[in-house]
Amino acid sequence: MTSLTPGKAWGLRRLADDTGRFMMLAVDQRPPIKQLVANARGETDSRPGDVAAVKRILVEELGPYATAVLLDPHHAYPAAINAVSPRSGLLLTLEDSVFEETQRGRLSDSIDDWSVDKIRRIGGDAVKVLAWYRPDADPGVSERQKDYVASIGEQCRRYDIPFLFELLVYSFPGDDGHTTDYIEQASKHSDHVIESVETFADPRYGIDVFKLESPLPAALVPDPLIGDPAEVERTSELFNALGSASPVPWVMLSAGATKEAFTRILEYAYKAGASGFLAGRAIWWDELQAFPDVPECRRALADTSVAYMETIRTLTTDMAQPYAGFPASDSLEQSLDSGFRSTYGSILP
Repeated sequence: MTSLTPGKAWGLRRLADDTGRFMMLAVDQRPPIKQLVANARGETDSRPGDVAAVKRILVEELGPYATAVLLDPHHAYPAAINAVSPRSGLLLTLEDSVFEETQRGRLSDSIDDWSVDKIRRIGGDAVKVLAWYRPDADPGVSERQKDYVASIGEQCRRYDIPFLFELLVYSFPGDDGHTTDYIEQASKHSDHVIESVETFADPRYGIDVFKLESPLPAALVPDPLIGDPAEVERTSELFNALGSASPVPWVMLSAGATKEAFTRILEYAYKAGASGFLAGRAIWWDELQAFPDVPECRRALADTSVAYMETIRTLTTDMAQPYAGFPASDSLEQSLDSGFRSTYGSILP
């Protein structure tokens, strides 16, 4: 990020609190929620009404405690947009949850009939994209993934909207524990996580905020206060390397971690310079296990999930780095003058 243009700067302000810290709620999950509600009813496929109902109560109960909410265009936006406060930031997901699996890598694509243009036109403050990436994937797969991300970055520059990019390490077919589920890989390599960030730090991808996973599996992240000192030091070094790899603000994803594990992850990430979180399942997954008893789900969300949101909000306020601390954050004022209206097009990258 060499400069913040007016649209991107305003979008980032909309996603953060007044101090520049991100406390964002993810409600764009598709396969995990579809599987949950189908299993709860003992059915093979999920009922669209069930998925919509779950996303609605997540926004209603937890949205007021987030600086921004991330919705998908299939269920969350139609079912819950009128429950999102106008004072909240709005992110929309662009990538399709269906991907092409090859023996040496995954290929991502966008949701059909959906685009950066449409996200901007419906009032989105940012575009979120998850693109599967492994540094050791087939070179042809890697290049196609890079081209896909670069094309999204170019569209976000064209429409002057922030590009929030998510990375997840995944397993190849044949690997131990291979799954196509959207869960953290217990066998992931820390260097794969860090090297992926280094790759997409290139300005040609146009990324404004990274959404990153822990460089260590969540279950292996030690308590920073009472953990083995050697393990705590090694973990701190890995998170510091993650932070050093990103030239732009970065936030943490939860990837289905437990509440306790995600809190530990945030503590390390904030010490390494992260600016907040964009998380979902760590906040609300356990509370949805009561489905299809929607009133009980709502009660659990209002009780346990809200309490957890308050805990990580306080942690973020106390420890996270405001995104203004990154090099391009104060460049907007310098790019504007009294002739702004006639020069605006020329200041876009």
